[in-house]
Formats: sequence, structure tokens, C-alpha cells
Amino acid sequence: MSGAKFAKLTLTALRSNFAELSHPYKLTFSMTYLCQSRCLTCSIWEIKPKGELTLDEIRQFAQKNNYFKWIELTGGEPFLRSDIVEIVRAFKENCKDLFLLTMPTNSLCNPDMVALKIEEMLKMGVPMITITLSLDGYRELHDKIRGIPGNFDKVMGMARRLHDLKVKYPGLAFVFGYTMSKFNTGQLYKTVDEVKKELPWVTFKDFHVNVGQVSDIYYSNTKLDFRADREALAGEIDEIVKKRPLELDSLPIFSKSIIEGAFMKKLVTYVKEDRIPMKSRSLDASLFMDSYGNVYPSIMWGRKVGNIRETQYSLDPIWHGTEADEVRKLIKEGKEPKAWTACEAYQTLVGNVLSLL
Repeated sequence: MSGAKFAKLTLTALRSNFAELSHPYKLTFSMTYLCQSRCLTCSIWEIKPKGELTLDEIRQFAQKNNYFKWIELTGGEPFLRSDIVEIVRAFKENCKDLFLLTMPTNSLCNPDMVALKIEEMLKMGVPMITITLSLDGYRELHDKIRGIPGNFDKVMGMARRLHDLKVKYPGLAFVFGYTMSKFNTGQLYKTVDEVKKELPWVTFKDFHVNVGQVSDIYYSNTKLDFRADREALAGEIDEIVKKRPLELDSLPIFSKSIIEGAFMKKLVTYVKEDRIPMKSRSLDASLFMDSYGNVYPSIMWGRKVGNIRETQYSLDPIWHGTEADEVRKLIKEGKEPKAWTACEAYQTLVGNVLSLL
């Protein structure tokens, strides 16, 4: 069954190379803007959300839009939603071809509770679940950037729990999500070394690297000063690309090593040249929906194209509406905002498969 779902995801991604899709295959959904972190690179934690989508509303959305094969549940801190397991269940029961579920965590929630909820999700039978543990530096540096004393040690504890769960559930994967900014430029290798002292089984490939970027609708960080010097940042990323091992772990189009390597190479282009490496697949392969039901092309583009509460939770009127068509036109003309984040980059890369060859 999981092989069939993987094949459907792969074929849909391949089809996006040659024609516009009738429906997106990836949903990025911010379930809540609640967050306990106090990050120097993000102001989500300052939002006091009211009127976020209820579990019943999310169930209606999942029922009426049952074609997603890849769902990213994000926040804020996703595990601050006490109903997170039921949210996953709603998508799992309705999206019959769901293959991949991804979500980040700051590791600040009760670790026993988080591990229990992840195990409940795994028992539902989602073929692949990937958890990203936010980690932006070695012990003192991470705690400073995240604004929470002891956060580094909580990340290490969460990693140990997930490592134990992986033995029982081979469909579980996790990585450390390292966001580069002026606060940690040049510190990745020191961070990896410190993590290896705590977790000897960790290797460099267990780190996913991103660059801190600006979004008014997601990070709410347009007024923050965190972006690193471009030359220094590009040099560090170049070094990472050269040292990153290449491993073919599945069909080439969805090999984690190939996609991550391609993502990093394009990240160098983005940093060095201050431009979008390639036209995105936003509002074709994917979309971003916030916790109030507002639909956007991506987490980086505050061009609202609709709200599911206004369409009885059906995405179709929004997806095929004039506002979405106008956004697609702007993308074709190269007029989308300059950004390169994993939330949109991966489906952009597999939607431009020749760039991976």
C-alpha cells in the first residue's frame, strides 16, 4: 500500500513538469500561531491568535479536499494544539493517497506527550512521517537565538525519544532544522560536533539547512534585523554543498540526498545573486493555508487568494478563481517574491526534474 502511495506521489510530481495540475498534491497548513519560543529571527510568538480553525472545520476541509499526498503541519508550535492527533486523523481518513506527513517542533512541549502523540500518528498508518527538530546552534548559541534557556537540552531529549521510536516504526524520520542567520554564520560545524557529543549516532546528513527569510504573513519578521552577510553566508553554504555526501536512498526523483543537494545548490544561487533560482510550483503543486483558513501561494507571499470559510471549506472555488489565476500569471512572468524555502522548494525541484539530472 505504501509503495502504491509513493508511486502516486512520484507520478503526480512528474506530471507537474509537463502540465498544470487540476489539484495541488501538497498542503502546508499552519495549525496555530501559538508558540513558546522567543526567536531573534521570527515574531510568530508575539501573535495572540483568536478565531483559528476548529477541529470540526479542519475535518470539513479534509473531507472536501481529499487529494493531498503530502501534508506539512506547521505553526507556531504544532504540538500546542491539543487536538493535533485528531487533525492528522482527519487528513489520514480522507486523503486516501496521503504518503508523507511532515512537521517541525521546537521541543519545548512535554516530551512524553509529544512522543506519545507522534506514536499515535504512526499507528494510523501514514507511510512516512518526518519531524524537524529546530536547532540553530550549539548549546549556548541555540538558547540565545531561541530565547529559551535549556532549549538545546530539550532538543537533545526529543531526539533521543524519536531515535527510540524509529526502531519500532521504520516510517518515522527526523532531522535537525538549522536556520542560518547573522547570529550563527560559520557555526554549523561546531553545532554538529556538539550534537554528536550528546548523540554519537548523528551525522552531518541529519541536518537540514535553511536561510532565515522574511514573511509578513508567516514569520511576521519584516522589522527584524537577522539576515547574514551574503558573501559569508554563500561561502558557508558552498562548503556544506561540497562536503555533503550523495546517497541514493529511493527512486532518484525523490531521493532525499539528491533533492537536498539540489536545494542547497539553488540556495547558494539565491544568496549570491539575490534572485529566485527557478519559477516556483506555488498554486500548482502546493499552497499555504494559515490557521484562520486564509489561502496563499506560499508562506513567503502575502497575496491572499481566498478563505475556505467563505467557500464552505472547499478549495475548488479558490483554486480555480480569478485571483489564483492572476497569481499564476505573475509566477509565469517571474514576478513572485524572492524566496527559497524548503516549504516550496522541494516540489519546485521535482517539478523541474531536468534540474536534478
